[in-house]
Amino acid sequence: MTGSFPLTRSSLIAGVRSPDGARRQRAFEALVTAYWKPVYKYVRIRWRSSPEDAQDLTQGFFTMALEKELFAGYDANRARFRTYLRTCLDGFVANERRASRRLKRGGGAELLPLDFLDAEGELRRHEVPADAEMDEYFRREWVRHVFGLAVTTLDRECAASGKAAHFALFKRYDIEGRAADEPLSYAALAAESGLPLTQVTNHLAWARQAFRRVVLATLREATCSEEEFRAEARDVLGVDER
Repeated sequence: MTGSFPLTRSSLIAGVRSPDGARRQRAFEALVTAYWKPVYKYVRIRWRSSPEDAQDLTQGFFTMALEKELFAGYDANRARFRTYLRTCLDGFVANERRASRRLKRGGGAELLPLDFLDAEGELRRHEVPADAEMDEYFRREWVRHVFGLAVTTLDRECAASGKAAHFALFKRYDIEGRAADEPLSYAALAAESGLPLTQVTNHLAWARQAFRRVVLATLREATCSEEEFRAEARDVLGVDER
């Protein structure tokens, strides 16, 4: 993402509506970063698209949204932004199908370097939902993407601040360990890392607090009003942020 400062809370939609071209571009890039992966997965599953067509449709959807200022029409009083975006996406794909025309990589311009191979790998690892569950599927994949963005951000922050060991323990215990059949104990993690048990405990406590902060910052950047931010924070983290 470009720009020297993060967008926060209500500034996302204000940004895409801004007459300032640089601010509008920053806001749009923040929006694409926050939503492209669930959009791609949704197109693959809901619309039964091939990986190549889903890539083209994803790029094409965001290109169309930028050219026609689609997201500037969002009304926060009517729905959450992700619901509005998914409704617009369905309309876009339906129109493309009716026109029987295959897009060329979003009209020939890729807005951001999107890692479709990574998204495709995640699709193979996760259960495919039934058609009736697509609303919940989009929500779940968006939450998964928010957590993924937060993990990447926390990794960079820890590396830059000399806390790489904190992140390594967090990744090993809270990400890899919880996915294993037999999760690690703190004692086992201490032995594995060669650190005292108290240090492992303190590092994990710090990393979890930092991760929560980064998740909330990611949600602020991906939501369009104070009310929506609070609602998403409750859904994603089970907290009531003010």
